[in-house]
Amino acid sequence: MDRKDAELDPEVLSDPLEADDTPTVIDVDAEEAGTGALTKADTRALRSTDPFRLYMAEIKKYPPLSREEEQRLARLYRETGDREALFRLVTANLMLVVRIAFSFRRAAKNLLDLVQEGNVGLLAAIDRFSPEVGVRLPTYAAWWIRAYMVKFLLDNVRLVRVGTTNARRKLLRNLHKEKQKLESMGFDVGPKLLAEHFGVSERDVIDVQAALSSRDVSLDAPVAGSDGDRSHADALPEATDSSVEDEVSRRELQDKMEALLNTFREGLTERELALLDERIVSDTPVSLQALGDRFGTSREAVRQAEGRLMKKLEDFLRQELGDIGDWSLR
Repeated sequence: MDRKDAELDPEVLSDPLEADDTPTVIDVDAEEAGTGALTKADTRALRSTDPFRLYMAEIKKYPPLSREEEQRLARLYRETGDREALFRLVTANLMLVVRIAFSFRRAAKNLLDLVQEGNVGLLAAIDRFSPEVGVRLPTYAAWWIRAYMVKFLLDNVRLVRVGTTNARRKLLRNLHKEKQKLESMGFDVGPKLLAEHFGVSERDVIDVQAALSSRDVSLDAPVAGSDGDRSHADALPEATDSSVEDEVSRRELQDKMEALLNTFREGLTERELALLDERIVSDTPVSLQALGDRFGTSREAVRQAEGRLMKKLEDFLRQELGDIGDWSLR
């Protein structure tokens, strides 16, 4: 077993919850599974998160696989679709998913949600894994696990926090109602008038209006059964409640990412665009062989090109979004 395989072997991936007095480095190779450290503070945080503790207690029940057993099960699943083989391949690598999730913990609101998304990536990796290639499944799966986690973060990480001051929280709760009132009085209601009315800046008004009009959080919409006289914004908690932030700070990261990806796409070749659109950001990626056949090259050449493009995208994301996570996609 080479060094890289050894570091990704589930047998040497200890339980993150069993950290000792020394800060513990998550020892999944940076090239394969990102970087990150699990300290005593992290451990204490985990111990206070009951669902995660229960999940960790459950996955600890499943033993790791030797290389030989892993290859035998992988062949059995590929050739027959044996569900028991799939179950053992998945459960033996659940700890790997947890460790990779920890490398993104600064960007994730809910670590368990991120882990579950990584588990979907693990399943995708097992479906595509060829034991004949000569690498361990964890080495191969780390890429897919991370790719699914990154896509999840790109869909969910909040880049703009709206309700960060008491003035903004007041604005969030009352903007819709006060705007209607001013319009009924004949005022031409714009950001400047609303800013003067609430005693906030025009930028505050613009940011809050953008948040309220997003597809994901429509606080202006009437509450069902209220005859249209009560909006979701009316149900927001008092300004001292931090959940105000959580409810209304969901600016559309997807819109942001679409803009970033469009910028990234500008310098790509036809083949790179196909890899980006049909594999990296696709919910149903086409096979390497299919792309190889299309472009008259080998499956391995396509795989290498995909790796280079992922590195290129990784560098781009780190430059643009480096403050919200560890953008290691390979």
